[in-house]
Amino acid sequence: MAVKDRDRFSTATRLKLLGEQTAARVYRSQTKRQARRSRLTGRAALLALVLCSLIVALAYPMRQYVSQRAEIADQQRQQEQARKRVEQLRDLKARWQDDAYAEQQIRRRLHYVMPGETGYVVIDPGAAKQSRAELGAAHRPWYANVWDGVDKSDASDQ
Repeated sequence: MAVKDRDRFSTATRLKLLGEQTAARVYRSQTKRQARRSRLTGRAALLALVLCSLIVALAYPMRQYVSQRAEIADQQRQQEQARKRVEQLRDLKARWQDDAYAEQQIRRRLHYVMPGETGYVVIDPGAAKQSRAELGAAHRPWYANVWDGVDKSDASDQ
């Protein structure tokens, strides 16, 4: 035991122990410094929180703004189309005020003829082969559709 006690208090042993303790302290202090540097500071955390809050707070209003701008653009496009349609209808109304245009349309659409004229209806030979029922309502004269409606209503009463 005396050798152990003596060895424990020897200068070399004490220096070795002192060097190990010092090295451990230096290592711990470097680790703490690195940990402090890598950790987020309180100000940086607060700044990040404020920025995230602003982004979240502005997200919904920005989405609404973008959608409203798109809706405004769509409404303006529809307004422009309606304006063009109004112009077309005004032009058509002005044409119908002209007696020559009205007479031309009446003659073409209703197959009217002036007194002393002979009216002719030319039928396409290919179309004559099809029955009247096979022809769509859009491809027949309007009066044929009216008479078909009258015939159908008479047939349903009996």
